Amino acid sequence: MLAPYACDPARSRGRRYPEPEAPTRNPYQRDRDRVIHSTAFRRLVYKTQVFLNHEGDLFRTRLTHSLEVAQLGRSIARALGLHEDLVEAIALAHDLGHTPFGHAGQDALNACLRAHEGEAAREPRGEAEPHGGFEHNLQSLRVVDELEERYPDFDGLNLCFETREGILKRCSRANAEWLQAREPGGVGERFLQGRSPSLEAQLVNVADEIAYNAHDIDDGVRSGLLTLEQLEAVALFDVHRRAALRDHPKLHGRRLLYEAIRRMLSAQVYDVIDATRQALRDAGVQTPEQARAHPPLVRFSPGMREASGALKRFLWRNLYRHPQVMETTGRARRVVADLFQAYLADAALLPSARRRQGLSLRRQVADYIAGMTDRFAIREHERLTGERLFF
Repeated sequence: MLAPYACDPARSRGRRYPEPEAPTRNPYQRDRDRVIHSTAFRRLVYKTQVFLNHEGDLFRTRLTHSLEVAQLGRSIARALGLHEDLVEAIALAHDLGHTPFGHAGQDALNACLRAHEGEAAREPRGEAEPHGGFEHNLQSLRVVDELEERYPDFDGLNLCFETREGILKRCSRANAEWLQAREPGGVGERFLQGRSPSLEAQLVNVADEIAYNAHDIDDGVRSGLLTLEQLEAVALFDVHRRAALRDHPKLHGRRLLYEAIRRMLSAQVYDVIDATRQALRDAGVQTPEQARAHPPLVRFSPGMREASGALKRFLWRNLYRHPQVMETTGRARRVVADLFQAYLADAALLPSARRRQGLSLRRQVADYIAGMTDRFAIREHERLTGERLFF
């Protein structure tokens, strides 16, 4: 049963290229299936979340992260009466544009493009080329709109407007204007008008935060960079650790960690459900368009928002900025920067299948590197430079 403010596939704004409806699946189900069968989705299994893929078999990757976001999103969507298939499609696609090596690769690729902005300003920019540096949310949209090559009549996956809207979580004004010029009234318009995306898209944004906070704790402890003793300083985690010990006094080690994380996840999920229901009542929202006219309504309560923020700050200080992680990400940035310079110096190094009309060489190189997995980027860097930065 869909709530009146949920996106209804029967009222979808449709696809950029009209297609006949499927006899057994609604449009959002088809979007989810197209994402799952895409090449970019399969590559996520070898793309970094926090720890590089070769550092351990049990650390999260972009693929497992996306699956966890989809699971959390569907659970919350069902409770709120939102469209589960749309939530799942957005969740599975939201990181398709991420570079190898996680945020380190993204930052390095952005810096490479920014360093050549002067040259870009002196040269004509192709109609198909975004402005400025590298935005991974925009790159995810580019993957599903342009870069996937699976269909005879169009580039991309030809997803519904509502799925594409959710994938584009953030966008600079310059690129929103570029999107608006290419697709008037399309997915770039809300950034120019200051409107929100659908409630389903808002839900994926919150589920993303819940998922990475929880699994980064797990991976941090597994790696040995975080300890249970350190986590006692994080109120959101420690309240559930202590509750687990009250119910199971002999619990310790990984079982204690898992139980505390499980309870923390549940508390955040139920908080989002309750806070969102209250926000929807207060706003008097009855349709998807009314929801878009308000600031985001899928949210934590104020107390949980503060607790989640404190957890993120703890992870930033103690995990993401840990010397061991920083040393690895430093090498990852070098791989991306060296690859960018090598391809820019010799366009013949780019596979012919990756060359696209209407794009500068810089953007073609960025698209190629962004699509790489960690291990392919490492092998390609060693092949082109003769250096082996990872062992």
